Parts: sequence; C-alpha cells; structure tokens
Amino acid sequence: MHTLQVLEKKLGYTFRCKEQLQAALYHSSYANEHRCCGVSSNERLEFLGDAVLGLVTADYLYHKHPDLPEGDLTRMRAALVCEESLYEVAQRLGLGSELRLGKGEEAGGGRKRPSIQADAVEAVLAAVYLDGGIGSARKIVQQYILCREVEGLTSPRDYKTALQELVQRESGQVLQYRLTGEEGPD
Repeated sequence: MHTLQVLEKKLGYTFRCKEQLQAALYHSSYANEHRCCGVSSNERLEFLGDAVLGLVTADYLYHKHPDLPEGDLTRMRAALVCEESLYEVAQRLGLGSELRLGKGEEAGGGRKRPSIQADAVEAVLAAVYLDGGIGSARKIVQQYILCREVEGLTSPRDYKTALQELVQRESGQVLQYRLTGEEGPD
C-alpha cells in the first residue's frame, strides 16, 4: 500500500485531490530546494490548519462546557492544541516519516523535531478542510485531539498564567518579570 494511502487510512479520510495531502507534507526546507519544480511549502496550509483547529476546538469547548468562563475555556483550548499535543498526534499518524525535508533539515534531525511534526499536523488538517470541508476536518480533530479533553488531559500546561493567577488572588500583589538572558532562534 502506498504511504499516502496508509496516512489516509489512519486519518479516516480519502482525499479527492491527493496533491492537497502531498502539499501538506512539504517542509519549507524541501520547498526551497525544489523551487525550480514549483514546489511550495506547507506553511500556508499550516496557517489555515491552525485556524481550523482553533475554531473546531473552541466550538466544541463552548458547547460542551456552557458554564465555564472564557479564561477556563481558553486554557483548555491551549492545552488541547499546544505543540506537545499536536506532536503526539503526528506520532500516532506517523507523519515524521512522511515529511519531505531539505537535505540540511534532514541531516539536522528535523524529521524528529516536535515543532516540525506539530506544524505538519496543522497543514494536514488544512488539506482535509480544503478537500472535504469543515465536517471532514472536525471528524479528525475529534478523533485525534478532542478525545484528550474527554480523557481529562486538558490540565493547564501554561505555568506562567498559573503563577499570575496565584499572585493576583491577593489584592495589591504585583508580579514583575526580569529578563535574565536570551538564547535560541526567534
């Protein structure tokens, strides 16, 4: 069975336009090396997929938890759609082995990088949305991401916000931050 067919089977979705799925797997490093062939990166799909994921997740949480305030819903959504969560989805789908990377990114271990795999999940979600509509995308989000909320795995992972809330419980308390250093890419 062709590897894209295996991915379609895992997604539970068959693409009418196979090129849509293929485009979701082109990392910018690959696209830069194959620009002469008209290959585009998955970055635009990633942008759209992020929005689709956010909408589907927000809609689900809004309707499932009618009594929760906005702040709680925001934290739950953040926990569901964070890089770590999307990386776990990518691993379940086997996206790392399906990505098309440039030589440098491949040599640098990009295939295993959580951020690249998480971005690919968003791109694949956008490809499903463009090929089959919001209903098809929603099914995949429910199967791979919203199931985590049902399993109770949406505890806040944002420790900065948790600290701010703790300090603000007492009136007159002010939390100040001081930059001690910067490293890594922007």
